[in-house]
Amino acid sequence: MSEQATLTLTDAEKTLVAQLNDIGAKQAASDLSVSGLPTRRVEAYHYTDLRTLLRDVPALSTEGEHATPSSFKIANAYEINLENGHASSVNGSPTGVFVADQDGSNFGERDDILSSLNRAFTRKSLLVRLEGRVENIIHLKRSISGDACHVNSAVVFDVAAGAEVVVLETFEGSDAAHLGNHTSWVNLGAGAKFTHVVVDAASRKARHFHTIEYIIGENVQLRNLVVNSGAGLSRVQMFGRFEGEGAHANLSGLNLVDEAQHCDITMDMTHAVENTSAEELFKSVVRNRARAVFQGRILVDAVAQKTDAKMMAQGLMLSEGAQILSKPELEIFADDVQCGHGCTCGELDEDALFYLMSRGIGREEAGALLIRAFIQELLDPIENQDLNDALSGIVSKWLDGGTSS
Repeated sequence: MSEQATLTLTDAEKTLVAQLNDIGAKQAASDLSVSGLPTRRVEAYHYTDLRTLLRDVPALSTEGEHATPSSFKIANAYEINLENGHASSVNGSPTGVFVADQDGSNFGERDDILSSLNRAFTRKSLLVRLEGRVENIIHLKRSISGDACHVNSAVVFDVAAGAEVVVLETFEGSDAAHLGNHTSWVNLGAGAKFTHVVVDAASRKARHFHTIEYIIGENVQLRNLVVNSGAGLSRVQMFGRFEGEGAHANLSGLNLVDEAQHCDITMDMTHAVENTSAEELFKSVVRNRARAVFQGRILVDAVAQKTDAKMMAQGLMLSEGAQILSKPELEIFADDVQCGHGCTCGELDEDALFYLMSRGIGREEAGALLIRAFIQELLDPIENQDLNDALSGIVSKWLDGGTSS
């Protein structure tokens, strides 16, 4: 009987294995040596073949020398800075906000390569405890400074029962080929109202990975919005588990991609109890030879009767060579549910363009108006005007041919 063939590691895999060994994560290094990074044969990474797309890994980072200037300024926001994975400044916090360092990433045991690597590399994580009605937006600024480096960071948001808070997470950095692998664990207590806006505004040269996990308690109201428009290669993956009845989630995302970008939003939500609901809307706007990916799965456990979950993916392709890859899925084991999914993809409506142009609007401006209208459905629910304006600014810069970084 022949022995199993030994995996020939890519340059990126060799570097990751060496870095894991250097920090003493021998088991993680051994596991990666055997499995390698996921390819398209791994269903969850079918459209984002990391073994092919991640070609190199820069040196592990040290603490940042200075905070990277942010393009996001939200009036009266409470800012927490994570520079190269380290808390560089945490000033006096507002009422109901408690911030502290803790050991390890504390990011569960999910069998996912990005989560596993983050657990192995992260030595310190940030705990943000939120209680009551927090008046200020919490702005977590996660940035990578200096020359190209490999950064891992982890944040735990512990949201108390009955709390009401808005959290903005932004990812930025210097114009270098950084590799960032970040996690956010969000534990939502009963009756909490939590709005979570996540923006990838990294350099086009960067590679950006972010894993978010929501634990959703009884009667929780969760709203999130993920925007990918910065890094050349990005994957934001959201996992959620409904663990309390009466909970509702509005989940949404936007891929704004251009040139050779590859931006992936992957969502996997589990309804584990009765009487929960979710509305999920994800959109992609793609031009030139860029690629946008959306993968979404809704899993309804056998005990999760009365689940009401709807998922929609919509794409807009603006030029030849643009690619939008969508894969919505339902996996239902209960029989008294209302669940559905849909997917649409196309170009700008020529009739709508003709109508606007017949009113004296130039073709380029008419196209921009239609694109804004397509995106606006995602921005309208963001009630804070400063935050809404900042998100609209990302769209405006992209329409003008720039990036968000």
